[in-house]
Amino acid sequence: MTNEQYGGHLTIAHPRDPSTVASRTRTDSKDNMSQRWKQHVRGDSLLWLLEDDNPSVRYFALRDLLGRPTDDPHLIGAQSSIMASRPVKEILEAQYPEGYWVKPGRGYSPKYRATVWQLMFLADLGATSNEAIDRACRFVLEHSLVPEEGLFSATKAGTGTIACLNGNLLGSLQQLGYGDHPTVRTVSEALARTIVEDGFNCRANSSNRADKQTWLPCAWGAVKALRALALIPRRQRSPVVKKALDRGADLLLSRDLATADYPSGSGLVSPLWFKLGFPLGYASDVLEALDVLAQLGHGGHPSLRRAIDLVLEKQDSEGRWPLERTLTKTWTSFGKRNRPSKWVTLRAMNMLSRLP
Repeated sequence: MTNEQYGGHLTIAHPRDPSTVASRTRTDSKDNMSQRWKQHVRGDSLLWLLEDDNPSVRYFALRDLLGRPTDDPHLIGAQSSIMASRPVKEILEAQYPEGYWVKPGRGYSPKYRATVWQLMFLADLGATSNEAIDRACRFVLEHSLVPEEGLFSATKAGTGTIACLNGNLLGSLQQLGYGDHPTVRTVSEALARTIVEDGFNCRANSSNRADKQTWLPCAWGAVKALRALALIPRRQRSPVVKKALDRGADLLLSRDLATADYPSGSGLVSPLWFKLGFPLGYASDVLEALDVLAQLGHGGHPSLRRAIDLVLEKQDSEGRWPLERTLTKTWTSFGKRNRPSKWVTLRAMNMLSRLP
């Protein structure tokens, strides 16, 4: 595997593909930004990510780290291979013809085999719309919404309309091609209004879930909501969406991400915050928080420096990051814990590419 030249004019030879990634002179600022990760990574892990054993990672690396255009044949080939990959096939094989997994209804339980989680995983994997995925999206849009709240819910009551679920589902639906769906737009606005009016207070972050006065703002929910709202094109963001993005960034930047001592009902910082993983589900980690803040233009904020160093210290001598956390009781697997992970490495390099 050889790397003849990094930078604007790039040629990569692939070990199982006699052709090479198309050589192309890239002078635009987006391409220069996409390769900022190089100054932080210890080894040449990009070539590892471009191997064809994981079409999803290969696709995202070509698109996001190398800035390949949408008509690039290697990008198109990687994307087309995603639907035939083991994780996507195993998830879709467990789907019922009506579009749900396990049982009809809200689709939140059981974690992590019910419907809403599969939508999240398929989006994370870079799956593209087909008949089965369209059925799943329509099922969630029809069954997981609480109309009077204008939000998705894990339960029949409004108490299930938590920020992390709404952020995850909004982001997933947008990535799966439903960004312009009327319900997705409605939920985006409703989530933004809730954030502006009530912040990120969550019953799960409380010493007494029955007492709303004890609910505290949830950093996990803030990360998930920001990640979804940031996917809305800038010119399409309403004033309330812009305010919600600012409020979420203010919350996350109010603490050192390397300490993460946000208000907590238990008085403790969750150890999951410091374990880099894939997929994340409702929880977040320091890397996801860094990534969304950098995406929103806060990558140079001084409160992020120690957290960036924390992430950098986790890479090995070859520039690979380990899978410290993954979800269990899923229809497929996403890697072995404590082993070098293409997914976590991709996540880290994407974050680094967005730093100023």
